[in-house]
Amino acid sequence: MADAASHASYLPPILTFCAGAVIAVPLFRKLGQSAVLGYLAAGVIIGPSVLSVIKDPDAIRGTAEIGVVLLLFLVGLELQPSRLYSMRRDILGLGLAQMALSAAVIGFVGWRFGLSVGGAVAVGVALALSATSIALQLLEERGDGNETYGRRTFSILLFQDIAIAPVLALLPLLATTATQAGSPMRALGSLGIAIAAIVAIVFAGRYLLNPLFRILANSGAKEVMTAAALLIVLGAALLMEHVGLSMAMGAFLAGVMLADSHFRHELEADIEPFRGVLLGLFFMAVGMSLDLKLVAENALLLAVAAPALVLFKIAIVASILRVSCSTTLEAVRAGALLSPAGEFAFVLLPLGLANGLLDQQQAAIVTALAAISMLLGPVVAKLLDGVLLARVGEETMDEDFDGIDESQVMVIGFGRFGQVVTQALLLQHVNITVIDSDVEQIRAAARFGFKVYYGDGTRLDVLRAAGAGKARVICICVDNKDAALRTLEMVKAEFPNLRVHARAFDRIHAIELMKANVDYQMRETFESALDFGRVTLEAVGLTRDEAELVIDHVRDRDAQRMEIQFHEGIAAALNQIPRVMPEPLVKPKGKSKALTAETQEVIEDGGAEVAVGGVGEPER
Repeated sequence: MADAASHASYLPPILTFCAGAVIAVPLFRKLGQSAVLGYLAAGVIIGPSVLSVIKDPDAIRGTAEIGVVLLLFLVGLELQPSRLYSMRRDILGLGLAQMALSAAVIGFVGWRFGLSVGGAVAVGVALALSATSIALQLLEERGDGNETYGRRTFSILLFQDIAIAPVLALLPLLATTATQAGSPMRALGSLGIAIAAIVAIVFAGRYLLNPLFRILANSGAKEVMTAAALLIVLGAALLMEHVGLSMAMGAFLAGVMLADSHFRHELEADIEPFRGVLLGLFFMAVGMSLDLKLVAENALLLAVAAPALVLFKIAIVASILRVSCSTTLEAVRAGALLSPAGEFAFVLLPLGLANGLLDQQQAAIVTALAAISMLLGPVVAKLLDGVLLARVGEETMDEDFDGIDESQVMVIGFGRFGQVVTQALLLQHVNITVIDSDVEQIRAAARFGFKVYYGDGTRLDVLRAAGAGKARVICICVDNKDAALRTLEMVKAEFPNLRVHARAFDRIHAIELMKANVDYQMRETFESALDFGRVTLEAVGLTRDEAELVIDHVRDRDAQRMEIQFHEGIAAALNQIPRVMPEPLVKPKGKSKALTAETQEVIEDGGAEVAVGGVGEPER
């Protein structure tokens, strides 16, 4: 009974964390805020300062930090060593500049407020660091990880993680209670051990891990693969921690070493569930560490210091990125992501306290400041992002069709579809005029020596100026269904003798174009899907001629259905085109087994008929 009671004692905290996440995160997402803020707020509510459901946040922080470790491992899996090497200038240049400037200014302010020199250095470095977990989570939510500002943000974060090792060695050297003799030698010895550990991880990742995963995969036990993934991630993290580096740094290195592995995607799938849950737990642990009583006692100081810290870090990062040729929009967005204090502030500040660099009151206030900045940072990032994106309209150019030649073909839209269309025309030296309203597409085309004119193809005056009246064919390749239909109707009305070809998105759009008297339409994925199916048929044993015959049959049946739907509506043709029963290419080894009663009924009735050529539900 005692054992059962001890096991049951673990359940209330687990249920509390789950309930906090389930309630807070959807609520904050509904309000348009980040999930990170929901986790932080849930931590504040269930922590000692409010409901006191969890009385000791430090007891779970060690476990919760594994979420950050797993996050860095997954980030490392996305970065091949070659790509990481290509980022070296951003990592060293931007990272060093941000770290040095931020720490110097914050430390100077702390010194003027009465901190010792050592304490000022500790506070400056602790608050100069940024929250890797928050920044990467926000980038993931926005889907901007591969954007320029996303990559540069990550470069700065990576430098900060690398800098943890020398910082951890530096703080004891600054301590007033440390002996002077032997300290530099101990620091150098620690650095040597750290380098040896990094070399060991790199060697293991390059020569040992792939053979290990190959052996485990051949065993057929999927749970062993998951256990091995966790073993490697947590083992690398623990090794780095023992040599004075950050656990996140070790996990990141392990990820980079496995980035080129054939098992990368399976490792991602195995780790992802653990990462999501534990990272949410980490954010809640940070929220629980916020002492609201201390905040109330120092309300004025923190009310000024927290926004000042966030805005200062935004300004520093934005200035550095602007100098390094980022746009203002990218620079400010990156600065907002890096504005909260980092997770390692909760490591460095207690270390500063333990070494006598800070007293109890100073450490508590700065820790509260770091926690508040982690609450405030995502809100500021969200607000800034909304304001900046709302104010930055689409970049435009002046319409200029001077020097345009009479062309046989006019292509409206130079996106992924229009670019492929023009390749065939250029190969046969057909004179073409291309019009697009996307400035970036025009600049991209110019780099290849291809002339694309800026203009809105839905406007009649633009088409006239571009010479539509003298063209033989207009190809409408825009990626907007309504714009394509408007352009077709306008061209047919103003240039009735002009042949118009249009890109269709789906079956419904194709029928709308047909009703507007388009001369030729093609659904953008139809032919590629048929060709994909043909190759797949060949892969399962059909000859090329046999596969072509099947595909031609599908194409004909689809055309029949399209003709009926054109005349009778989209819901027509479901019962007017004969359906076919699929036949197996090889004799089955046994009879089909039903998993449900409903499935058994279908089998007993002779099976479901399958519509070939899209006779079933209409495309959406």
